[in-house]
Amino acid sequence: MTMDIGFIGLGVMGTPMAKHLARAGHRLTLLDANAAIARDLAGSLGGDSIAVATPREVAERSDVIITMLPNGQVVRQVVLGDDGVIHGLRSGALVLDTSSCEPWLTEETARALAGRGGGMVDAPVSGAQWGAQEASLVFMVGGSPGHVARIRPLLDVMGRAVFHLGGVGSGHAMKCINNCITAITLANTAEGLVAGKRYGLDPQVMVEVLNESTGGSWITRTHFNQRVFNRAFDDPFKLELMLKDVGIALELARETATPVPIWGLGQQLWRMADHAAGPGASVSELVRWVERQSGTELTPGARPRGSGDRAPPPSDG
Repeated sequence: MTMDIGFIGLGVMGTPMAKHLARAGHRLTLLDANAAIARDLAGSLGGDSIAVATPREVAERSDVIITMLPNGQVVRQVVLGDDGVIHGLRSGALVLDTSSCEPWLTEETARALAGRGGGMVDAPVSGAQWGAQEASLVFMVGGSPGHVARIRPLLDVMGRAVFHLGGVGSGHAMKCINNCITAITLANTAEGLVAGKRYGLDPQVMVEVLNESTGGSWITRTHFNQRVFNRAFDDPFKLELMLKDVGIALELARETATPVPIWGLGQQLWRMADHAAGPGASVSELVRWVERQSGTELTPGARPRGSGDRAPPPSDG
C-alpha cells in the first residue's frame, strides 16, 4: 500500500533508505540540514517526491515521518522544536526514528507525541552504509504492537530482519548495547593482532584463523581485510559516533545498576583514540591508534621474532 512518508536526515544511511522507499512506490517528503541534498535527491527520484524546508512541512504531508539523525537531542529538536514535526502532525501519524539515540530521550519524545495524538517507534539499525544500500539492514524495534505492525512493511523494504524488543526505547537500548559490544570487540581484536604481529605471526592469516575459530566475529569478517590491511582506514561510520553509543550504553548500565567494568575501560580507550584521531575520523582509526601504542602496523606478512619492535613511551593518546 502506497504511503505518504517523510524522511528527515539524508546522509550516508538516510539517502539509500529513502531511495528504497521511493522505488517501492511510496510518496516522499524530504528534509536535510543541507537543503541541496534533499533537493537533489527529490529531483533524482522524480514522481511525487518533494523537498521542503522545515520538519513541520514534512509532518503536514506525511503519515509516517522517518528520522535518521545523529542523536536523541537532535531528534527531539526536530520533532518538538520550533517548526518541529509536532506542530504539523497529522492525526494518528507516527514518527519512526532509525537513529542511534538515548532511550530515555526517545521515551520523552514519544510521550510528547502521544499528547498530540501521534505515536513513535524507535528502530535503529545495524548493517552500516552497505546494508542501507543493499536493503539488508537489521532493525531493532521498540513500540506498541499496533504501531510496529503499521510500519513493518516499510522496514521490510529497507532491511532483511526486524526484531521487536518491547516498548518505545527498547530498540535504542538494544542498539547501544550492540555497538558497545562491537566497540570492545574491535579494540580487543586489534590488540590481539598487534601482539601476534610482534611475535612474528601474519595478521592476515590470524584473521583467517579467527574466522574459523571461537575468536571470530563480525569485526574479523568485515573490517581488517577490508579496512586495515590495505591501510585505507575508511569505514564510513564515525569514531565519535561509536564513542557516543558506548556512552549511552554506560548510562543505561548506571540506570539499571549493572556492573560493567569492561565497558568502562573500553570507553577510556575509545576516548583516547577519539582525541588522537580528531573530529570526523573513521571508526577504523581506533585500530591505527592501537598500532601507534605499540609502534607496530598491521600489514600483511610475518616477520622474525625480536625484529626490533619497541613500544613507544607512554603518552596521553
